Amino acid sequence: MSTTTPAATTPEQRTVLWIAILASFVSFLDGTVVNVALPAIVDDLGGGITTQQWTVDAYLITLGALMLVAGSISDTYGRLRVIRWGLIGFGVTSVAIALAPTAPFLIVARLLQGVAGALLVPSSLALIMANFRGRAQGKAIGIWTAATSGAMVAGPVIGGLLIDLANWRWVFLINVAPIALTLWLLTRLSQRDLRLPDAHIDMISAALGAIGLGGMVYALIEEPTLGWDHPQIWLTGAVGVAAFVAFVWRQAVVKRPMLPLSLFRARNFAWGNLATFMVYGALSLNGFVLTVYLQESAGLSATAAGLASLPITVIMILLSSQVGSLAGRLGPRLFMTAGPLMMAAGSLLMLTVSDDFSYWTQVLPGIVLFGLGLTVTVSPLTSAILGAIETERSGIASATNNAISRVAGLVTIALVGAIVGGALDLDGFHRAMWATAILMALGGIVSWLGIRNPVAPDED
Repeated sequence: MSTTTPAATTPEQRTVLWIAILASFVSFLDGTVVNVALPAIVDDLGGGITTQQWTVDAYLITLGALMLVAGSISDTYGRLRVIRWGLIGFGVTSVAIALAPTAPFLIVARLLQGVAGALLVPSSLALIMANFRGRAQGKAIGIWTAATSGAMVAGPVIGGLLIDLANWRWVFLINVAPIALTLWLLTRLSQRDLRLPDAHIDMISAALGAIGLGGMVYALIEEPTLGWDHPQIWLTGAVGVAAFVAFVWRQAVVKRPMLPLSLFRARNFAWGNLATFMVYGALSLNGFVLTVYLQESAGLSATAAGLASLPITVIMILLSSQVGSLAGRLGPRLFMTAGPLMMAAGSLLMLTVSDDFSYWTQVLPGIVLFGLGLTVTVSPLTSAILGAIETERSGIASATNNAISRVAGLVTIALVGAIVGGALDLDGFHRAMWATAILMALGGIVSWLGIRNPVAPDED
C-alpha cells in the first residue's frame, strides 16, 4: 500500500495524516481479524455458534448506535481529545478481551470496544477535513482510504498466524502497538483542539438506537435456543422494536436530529442505502460463515482460512481505481446492478463445496467472482450515495451510510443461527450461501430499479 503524502504538505499535516491513518487502521484491523479467531475463542471459552455471533455483534451494536453521534462528540469536546479517548478505550478493551476468562466477560468487553471504535473513524476523517483543503484534501482522503484498506490484507493473515503459532488472545493485543504510536504522535501536534460552542450531543437518540439494536439482536441470536414464546425473547425483541421506532420518530421531530431523515429525500441516497443494507449484510454473512466453516468443518488452519479470502482484497486493490473511473464516465447504475449479481453468482458457485473438500476447485472460483463483483460495486455505490447530497452535508451522509452498513452486518450475523439451522455443518454452509446469494441479488435489483445516473452537465 502507498503512504506517500501529498505534495506541498507541512510536517504538521503529515503528522495529522498519520494519526488519522493509524487511528482508523486499529478499528479496521479489529474488524478483519475477529472472524478468523472465532473457532479458537469457542474452543477456549465455549458457547458454540452463539458465542461466535455475540463476539461479532456486541462490537457492532455499540459501534453502529454511536457512530452517528460521534461527530457531535468531536465538535463538543474537540477532535484530538475524542481520538485520544477512543484510542485509550480501544487499547484498554483490547487488553481486557485478550485476558477474558469467560465468554460473557469477552462479550461485555466487545460492547465497550465498540464505543471506543465509534469515536475513532469519524473523528479521524474530521481531522483530515479540518487540516487539508482543495486538492490536498482529496489526496489525503485517498491515501487514508488506501492505507486503511491494508487492514483487509493484513488482518486475516496476521490473525491466522498468531492463532496457529501462539493463541487467539494475541489477535487482540496487536492493537496495542499502533495505539501507543498514535498517542505519541498526538503529543507532537502543535495545533490547538477546536470545539464548536453550539455543538449538541443527542444522547437520547444514541441511547434509543443502542437499546433498539441491542434488544432486537438479542432476540434474533438467542431465539434458536429459547424459542419465540420464551419471555426473554419476545420481551427483549418488543423493547428493541419499540426503542428503534422511538429513535426514528425522534429523528423526525427533534430540532437537531442525529440522523436527518431529510437526507433520504434524495433518490440515490435512499435507494443506495437500501442497496447498501442488502449488499453489506450479505458481505458480513459470507465472511462470518466462510471463515468459521473453513476451520471447523473443512479442517483448514487459521492461517489458511485467513488467506482464503485474500484474492478478494487483491482484486479490489488492483482494479478499484479503474472501476471508479469507468463509473464516473458511465454512471453508477450499471455497476451497482452488475456487481451484486456477480457476487450472488459467486456465492452460488460455493454450493459445490462438499464433504470431499477442495479449496482450489470449490471455493476459489466463487471467491474470485465475489472479488470482481465487490470491486465493481463499492466505488460506484459510495459515489452514488454521497453524490446525491450537497457537499456541506457530506460528513453526515457518509456517517449514515457507514452506520447502515454496520447495522446490516449486525442483523445478518444475528440471524446466522436461524439461517444455518443451529449448526454450521455442510448443510448449514449451503443455506448460508443461498441466503448470501439472495441478499446480493436483491441488492442488484434494488440498484437497477432505484438508482439514476447523474445528468452530465452540458459541454461548452
